[in-house]
Amino acid sequence: MKHVFFIMLILISLFAKAQKTGELVEISNQFSFTEGPTPDADGNIYFTDQPNNSIWRYGVDGRLTLFMQPAGRSNGLYFDSKGQIIACADEQNKLWRIDTETKHVENLVHGFEGKLLNGPNDIWISPAGAMYFTDPFYERDYWNRSGSELAEALYCLRNGQLTQVDADFVKPNGIVGSADGKLLFVADIGADRTYVYDIDEQGNVVNKRVFCEKGSDGMTLDRAGNLYLTGKGVFVYNAYGEFIRHIPVPAGWTANVCFGGAAHEYLFITASEKIFKIYPNW
Repeated sequence: MKHVFFIMLILISLFAKAQKTGELVEISNQFSFTEGPTPDADGNIYFTDQPNNSIWRYGVDGRLTLFMQPAGRSNGLYFDSKGQIIACADEQNKLWRIDTETKHVENLVHGFEGKLLNGPNDIWISPAGAMYFTDPFYERDYWNRSGSELAEALYCLRNGQLTQVDADFVKPNGIVGSADGKLLFVADIGADRTYVYDIDEQGNVVNKRVFCEKGSDGMTLDRAGNLYLTGKGVFVYNAYGEFIRHIPVPAGWTANVCFGGAAHEYLFITASEKIFKIYPNW
């Protein structure tokens, strides 16, 4: 069976390379505002349509299906090590765990020190299981609250304990970490700047520094350590914080990105009412 699996991966890779490198493929334009793409272990992509309160699934087989509705007005998503979705459930300012088989929802986080979170926005989970998420304040018309009770900050949920890691932002938004769990990138979209931290052996973030003078909505990393930022298209920076490429996206706003597909060969892009994929192979 292992040989069959590897042969399939090779065939998929060859097929992908046969595609036109850098060709942007529109998967669908049927949404209101797409966000939060994340791959499961098989490379299927889950993403949100926040205005329509739904989570969708785009399979490696090319099928697009509705996964969950209502979905807590979820924004950013990420899979944990058990294959469950951790969702930034913006409707009631919570962090959810969603069982992908039963759709059962477990509330992980609601507030901090007796106050409401602003609205968890984007999340990344380290290999050690620590959940780092941003909590900017974007007032929603479906909220029954007025104003913010907490600073717009970076948080970490580890071993059931929620910690406010860093509140020195204008408006934190996109977040992603390196595959080895040693680096954490956080975009301050309000300051038009992206920071990088070191993650120590205890999961603490230390040594905050400017990675590049550009903010971002959602973002991701590729295997070479290049960072993909979003906004008016996709902006690619190398591991040294140097701008190397812009990917134009025909939509009003590019909100988020992730790698997926059977061999994680495609970059998936959520942008306004659309979702795209592209085979970069730079």
